[in-house]
Amino acid sequence: MSGARERILGRLRSPTPASSGAPASEADVTLGKRIDAHYAQWRALGDASPAARVDAFETALTAAHAEVIRASAGEWPAQLARSIANAGVRRLLLDTRRAEGAALAAALPAAVEPVAFARPIETWKAELFDTVEAGFTVARSGIAATGTLIVCPDRGSPRTMSLAPPLHIALVYAETLHRDLHEAMQVERWRDGMPTNLVLVSGPSKTSDIQQTLAYGAHGPRRLWVVIVTDEVHSHGAQR
Repeated sequence: MSGARERILGRLRSPTPASSGAPASEADVTLGKRIDAHYAQWRALGDASPAARVDAFETALTAAHAEVIRASAGEWPAQLARSIANAGVRRLLLDTRRAEGAALAAALPAAVEPVAFARPIETWKAELFDTVEAGFTVARSGIAATGTLIVCPDRGSPRTMSLAPPLHIALVYAETLHRDLHEAMQVERWRDGMPTNLVLVSGPSKTSDIQQTLAYGAHGPRRLWVVIVTDEVHSHGAQR
């Protein structure tokens, strides 16, 4: 046991290839090849058309009990606003400093109040959890193979917006869909500097007990709507 302990401590104390400038070890190369091989199972999506990636994305989301809305850039605000009103939502968290948040706020009927996350949570926690039925966020990108949203919370759209309300509504642009996590990391160059808080969302919050009885909403939203904007390239995420 002491020999194993010393070997582990010795590896921790030794300089890493990145810090010493030494080439990667055979084990590191082998691990990299195993990771590449794992993600190769979705390689067909790498050459798929944008429409095929959207289809795969929607299939995976639906399997995870999310609800999907496909819409064009010009139609999604009105289409989503109608769905929100029909669902009985009366207070909606969103960031109107984003172009998408402003567009949705303008399309909401009078019965739905847009609410900004502009106060410290300590000052309105009860109000947030008791009266806000939904939160709207814009995903940075998505993963077609697994139906996963890549969300990068910021000051205007903190993690609470997608976590506290019982309904999380996320908008994602079709052209941002990656084949898999491996491709997302490479294309977005995460190694060059990941955001401090990058969240992967695959379906509504769910958990199970010791009898494997599945329950939704125990640790987050019970429902997830994903709006896929399917047409031309956008300058999404722009601030007003």
